Amino acid sequence: MAHQNAVSKGWWDEDRSFGEIIALIHSEASEALEDYRTGHSPSETWYEVKVAQDEEPFQMKHEGTPDPTWKPCGIPSELADIVIRVFDACGRYGIDLEKAITEKMAYNATRPQRHGGKVI
Repeated sequence: MAHQNAVSKGWWDEDRSFGEIIALIHSEASEALEDYRTGHSPSETWYEVKVAQDEEPFQMKHEGTPDPTWKPCGIPSELADIVIRVFDACGRYGIDLEKAITEKMAYNATRPQRHGGKVI
């Protein structure tokens, strides 16, 4: 569905390079990090709407279901964007992501505790 939506919105009218797709996935991770660096908690969500094209977005916290015209913002939304872009890429390249995840998780289960020894 993510790939179909991207196609229907014109994002694939011109083919993208694999490098561009990976850069876009990376940019969503960078946006999540930037939200964290500016003091937002990992679970915080807020909503924005632009009142006019040349105005700054109006932000609000919202309890319950927001109007669908309000853009969800925050780390949860950026993480969702990462997954959506990954699903889009998998749709474009015919990757069976469920199979890849199942195989990788099975392999990871065989790895030693904190393998690699890297701090970060």
